[in-house]
Amino acid sequence: MEIVGLGTAIVECVRIRELINRHGEQFLQRAYTETEIRDCQAHPQSTERFASRWAAKEAVWKCLGGARRATGYTEVEIVLPMRGRPKVKLKGTAQERADSLLVADILLSVAHCHNYATASAILITQHAPKS
Repeated sequence: MEIVGLGTAIVECVRIRELINRHGEQFLQRAYTETEIRDCQAHPQSTERFASRWAAKEAVWKCLGGARRATGYTEVEIVLPMRGRPKVKLKGTAQERADSLLVADILLSVAHCHNYATASAILITQHAPKS
């Protein structure tokens, strides 16, 4: 096993709230998957949950080399179960990048309070990636 990527991010929850208020569904559809939107909107602390996922997506993209601007946030889906560790689902360019790094697992830690959301991600491979 080898660590091939490390990323961390912190987001102000008010920033996400302002983006949602200003751009509504357009922002949500661009930044989150349908599953993420449903999950976040189902909770009273929806802003904090959206911010946590944003931070997690940022942390994962940093691990993958920061290519998200050329693709999109919805290529990284964050699943936060009530119990157990958070899961990351990749598709498209994000999955291709992970495959090129021979990623076997993505470890993710997510936390939030009223003002901030933070996340850290670690990419783990079974073998050294090809350069």
